[in-house]
Amino acid sequence: MLNFALSRPARITRAHKISAALVATASGAAALALTATPSNAETTAAHAPSTVRPVSANGLPLTAKDRADDGTKGRQLASSVTAGLKVTAVERQGHTAQQAANRSVERKVIAAPKAAPKAAPKRYANNLDGWIRESLDIMKAKGIPGSYEGLHRNIMRESSGNPNAVNNWDINAINGIPSKGLLQVIQPTFDTYHVSGTPHKLTDPIANITAAANYAAHRYGSIDNVNSAY
Repeated sequence: MLNFALSRPARITRAHKISAALVATASGAAALALTATPSNAETTAAHAPSTVRPVSANGLPLTAKDRADDGTKGRQLASSVTAGLKVTAVERQGHTAQQAANRSVERKVIAAPKAAPKAAPKRYANNLDGWIRESLDIMKAKGIPGSYEGLHRNIMRESSGNPNAVNNWDINAINGIPSKGLLQVIQPTFDTYHVSGTPHKLTDPIANITAAANYAAHRYGSIDNVNSAY
């Protein structure tokens, strides 16, 4: 019995055919459902930013020619930018040099010393004190020695401070060349030792003092060394 049952060919009934068809239909539906559902990779690709995909101006993908042209344009743009930077650097250097030159000129103008104002001419009193002080300044400029005390002492002895004093009784008066002025100078002595820059007049106070001091410097070393008639 057992052997007969195993060797007996199986019969496919109508029920079997219907079950197989149902299974096949269910499998196809599942396959379709799986196919219709997008994978994560496809979803990510679909939602990728458009900037990732190089496109031309019209929105279409770039062709090989477009990519080649874009590379050339990129190099040209880089060259233009580099040239612009070079020009800017040169302009900056020129501007810096101009600023330095301007500062140098400004420093020179600022550093230039102003001309010192001319000193007002010194004024002296028109009296014995003023005559002695003015004579001393001229003597100093000419290198003639003498002091205020030396001049004042000899003037008071010779004329008592009178610029128009005249000696009409000594040997010079007898010879026709009387002594005159503050320091009683005769005309020949005055002419020989007159100091330039003073009036050429024997009785002028400044001219008389400086000529007498000049003569005393040559004869006695200084008017300060004179203590009597000379």
